Amino acid sequence: MRADEQTEIVVPEGGTVRELLRVPSGDGPVDLGAVDPRSTPGLPAAAGGGKDRKPWARRQVELIGAGLARQQEMLFATAKAAGEPDAPTSAPSGGGSKLRPGRPGRLLLVLQAMDCGGKDGTVKRVAGAMNPLGLHIRSFGPPTRQELRHDFLWRIRRALPPPGYVGVFNRSHYEDVLVARVDALVPEETWRARYDRINAFERELTDGGVTLVKVMLHISPQEQARRLADRLTDPTKFWKYQPSDLDSRARWGDYQAAYAEALGRCDTDAAPWFLVPADRKWYRDWAVAHLLRETFEGLDLGYPAAAFDVERERQRLASGGGGGRGEQQVNER
Repeated sequence: MRADEQTEIVVPEGGTVRELLRVPSGDGPVDLGAVDPRSTPGLPAAAGGGKDRKPWARRQVELIGAGLARQQEMLFATAKAAGEPDAPTSAPSGGGSKLRPGRPGRLLLVLQAMDCGGKDGTVKRVAGAMNPLGLHIRSFGPPTRQELRHDFLWRIRRALPPPGYVGVFNRSHYEDVLVARVDALVPEETWRARYDRINAFERELTDGGVTLVKVMLHISPQEQARRLADRLTDPTKFWKYQPSDLDSRARWGDYQAAYAEALGRCDTDAAPWFLVPADRKWYRDWAVAHLLRETFEGLDLGYPAAAFDVERERQRLASGGGGGRGEQQVNER
């Protein structure tokens, strides 16, 4: 079947993507070397082989995206019916996250990866399938002077999505146990203490109605080299390149060790980590789309019931209520 002839979502084989890509449980660091960045866990036989898999996967992402948009709308509608959501500009601006049990839910996708890992591409292809009016996307770079005057979680709290929104973090609070560790920006006892701080923070989020989906996009050094070379070859991609990218690449082993410990220390049932093989961009998008689909389905969302008498409002409309020309306008259409 040609990619453009697909009309139905094909579920993963061998289990759900959430099951297949969940980091292994254990007390120690995650063995990243045991996961092939070019592997395709869960990819069904329907994907075909060779070059056929890429267009097949992209069409599947489009189909999944339509479902994500509907789930996102239900999340937003539920919050609106409860007197939410706040506008994005009125998201928490102080030290607290303003979360409380029973408040309308929100979903937060956290993306982490080495440079060229595909965070931007994932946002574009997967999150881009949803309504931008219900998205709350934030990217985190080096802390500003103002942010450095506060606790490392201060800027994260300010960026949380309002109730009813789907949030996406392009990098996140994990930078403070990754970059801060590798570049020795703070003493070891400081960044080590942050694991427990992060776990407590994420418990606060989930207790307050935030559904967390934490994803590490796992690429190989060979694939990163190819992508960096592409950025240095294509003038339209020069803006994506930073000389510091090669400095970070020279510390590949240090970063892998930092990721391994962060994933192992901060994987919980309430806030799990998923390790997505990301050398193949089409598989990366397919896997993350299914992660979100499965997560949304687990929320058992629905459209809220009307808070008014529907039949009465229909009668008012038919009789010209609310302006005197309702019936005429309906007939004219």
